[in-house]
This record gives sequence, structure tokens and C-alpha cells, in this order.
Amino acid sequence: MKVLVIGGGGREHAICWSLSHSPRVTEILCAPGNGGIAQIAKCLSVDVTSLPSLLDLVAIINPAVTIIGPEVPLALGLVDALTADSRRVFGPTQAAAMLETSKAFSKDFMRRHDIPTAAYALCTSFEEVHEELHRFGTPVVVKASGLAAGKGVVICDTHIEAQAMASRIFSGELTGTPETEVVLEEFLTGDELSFFALCDGTHAIPIAAAQDHKRIGEGDTGPNTGGMGAYSTDSLMTSQLSQWLITNVAQRTVDGMAAEGAPFKGILFCGIMITPTGPMVLEFNTRFGDPETQAILLRLETDLLDLIDASIDGTAANLSIRMKPGASVSVIAASAGYPGPYTSGKPITGLPNSPSDDIVVFHSGTKSVDGNIVTAGGRVLSIAAQAPTLPEALDRAYTTLSKIYFEGMQFRRDIGHRAL
Repeated sequence: MKVLVIGGGGREHAICWSLSHSPRVTEILCAPGNGGIAQIAKCLSVDVTSLPSLLDLVAIINPAVTIIGPEVPLALGLVDALTADSRRVFGPTQAAAMLETSKAFSKDFMRRHDIPTAAYALCTSFEEVHEELHRFGTPVVVKASGLAAGKGVVICDTHIEAQAMASRIFSGELTGTPETEVVLEEFLTGDELSFFALCDGTHAIPIAAAQDHKRIGEGDTGPNTGGMGAYSTDSLMTSQLSQWLITNVAQRTVDGMAAEGAPFKGILFCGIMITPTGPMVLEFNTRFGDPETQAILLRLETDLLDLIDASIDGTAANLSIRMKPGASVSVIAASAGYPGPYTSGKPITGLPNSPSDDIVVFHSGTKSVDGNIVTAGGRVLSIAAQAPTLPEALDRAYTTLSKIYFEGMQFRRDIGHRAL
């Protein structure tokens, strides 16, 4: 079977790596891919922000199934267009993806369907922000409603800071694109959890949970990033919590989207805060997360293609998803300056020559230049490892990372610290 993966980051490298273990997959293509993905798949140049370019590529390649990694093609309606052309595609429609592409839609949706989430206010002007802020204590969370590559959420210690941040979001200074809506949100305390569910338009079934590390600095300090690392363990989520999240969050979301005429298929990533009063939804993503996917797919025993087929065919309820016992981690090595401005083109040395199934260096932002791997992004590498225990998995990942070098490389040394 020929499979096409759309995207070019660490998540897509992990997806391609997992597919390479499937006996049913005979050829993997990835567009645009990266320097690491090119070692296991044929990489094809494409602009993932151009719907016509993506459709032309699929028509030329004619894959048995197309798997969409990043959020932008979902927002463009790639699933809708491929489905209309009778092609098999994994991911939600443009309308269903609004759970991620519009935080304003997502918050109102959760309120309509009694899905637990923090108190909030939607503001379409700076004046509304000023009027609504009195409802919130401090700190207060200020969010860009649209896609922001993990950088559109800021925790503000004062109302003055919140107003300034809202102004930066409206102007486009913070995220690069001017926003028409800003979400003010109650600040929640507790432990965060990334919960992944497989959805087929009717059913939601659990895959696994992970815990992400969003802040750039150790001890969860500094600005938010797209994610500096994650870990997944057996003990991260009890079976009772998993069932609660399926019943009260994931299945309610699937039922609600179906009732509103936008059936949800694909991966539902539920960002959860386990508060003293119970779990509450921070946000939804409508695709595999990054860097959680690198950790989770390292533990996945079930053929990834089985998950994809079940989602497309509406048979998720019949699927039993098996995960390797123990723990897995993913540690990001990033460019100097990230999540702010950074420079690319730095040569990378020390990459392992023969990856194993327990330790894999997934490429997040690299390219091959004259046979050498160089940096080509803010997040450059994702060093993933799996072991019977979390300390062992961390030791494997950090030992591997200690041998890798590129100028300005930065990484957190405390991934998994909450569990330890």
C-alpha cells in the first residue's frame, strides 16, 4: 500500500517511522518531509499552505490513503476536497477542525455541550477586553483565537499586562497575523495532561496520554513554545480517568459535532488540566500533537494503519489499541533564540547511525545539504526513547542527546520532572 503523509516536522517523522513498521505499507511518501524523514520515505516538495498545490500532488501520487499531520491543511479544507474526490484521507473536515482552528468556536462549543472548561470571555475589540477583564482575577490567560503554532497563549500576572498582550494579539505582533478575536480565560491550577482519542464520526476510543512541557525554560519558565518535550507512562492516567475523559469529553465532543452537522474523524487531542475540582479542558487539537506523538508512537504496538482505517471506515469501536508497557519520552533540541527569531543552516553532528526501536532521533526542523544534515527550524530534533521505567527512558534519551551537537543548541534538562 502506498501512503502519503502531509507535513515535515517531528510528528510526521514519527508517523512515517510508525508506518514503516506496518506489513501492509509498501511505500511511504512525505510532503514536504525533512532531512530525517528522507531516510525512510520519499520526500516531495509542496507548499502545505496551498490547497491547490496539495490537491495536485495527491492527484499525481494517487496514494491509497493520505494522512494529514499539521493543522494548516485541515484549516484549508484538504480533507473535504479529497473526500469529495472519493479519496481516502485521515483527519477532520474544515468544519470539524474548528475545534482547534478557532478557540472562540471551541469554547462556545464546550459550553453548548456541557464539556468542563474554564470560565471565559470572547472579545472582538480592545474595548471589550477592557470591559470584560474585571470578571477575572489574576493571573488571567489571554489567547489568540486562531492558529498560533503554540505561541498564542500567554499567562498574564496583571490586568494591565493582559490588556497589553491583547493589543499585541489584535495587531499581529505576537503571532505574526492580526487576530479578530481574543479569548480571556480563567487561570486554572493543577497537573496538565494531553489525552489522545481516536474518533470515527460516531465513536471515540482512548489511545494514550502524555504530558507536554510548553515553556522554553527549565522549571516551566519563560515563554510558551510549540513544546520542548513530553513523556508518556502507564501511571500518568488511571483506567478510571481514561474512561471519564472518554465519556465526558471525547465522546461528548464527537456526539456534539455530529449533532451540529460536522462529524469528527481523526485524532482528538484533549489538553486537560486536572484541577482540585476535577478535569477541565484547556484546548482541543484536531490532529496528532508534537512532541507528544513522538513519545506515544514509540509505545504503540497496534499497527498505526489499523487506527487510520478504523477512523476512516467508522469502525473504531471494534478496535483494540495496544501500548507497550513502561514509559517513553521525547526531548526537543531547539535552535538558539527559539521561540523568538533564530538562524538556520547550522551543521548537525553526532546523530546515531543505526536507530533502534527503543531510541529514535526524530527530525523536527532539518534538511539535507550536500549530504549533510543542517538545522532548518526552531525546533530541530526530537530525541525519543522507550524503556520499562521513566528514569531509564530519560537516561536513554539524554545519553543520546549528549552526543549530538549544533551551534546554539538548547534543550530542557528537566523533561518528566513532574513525574519524578
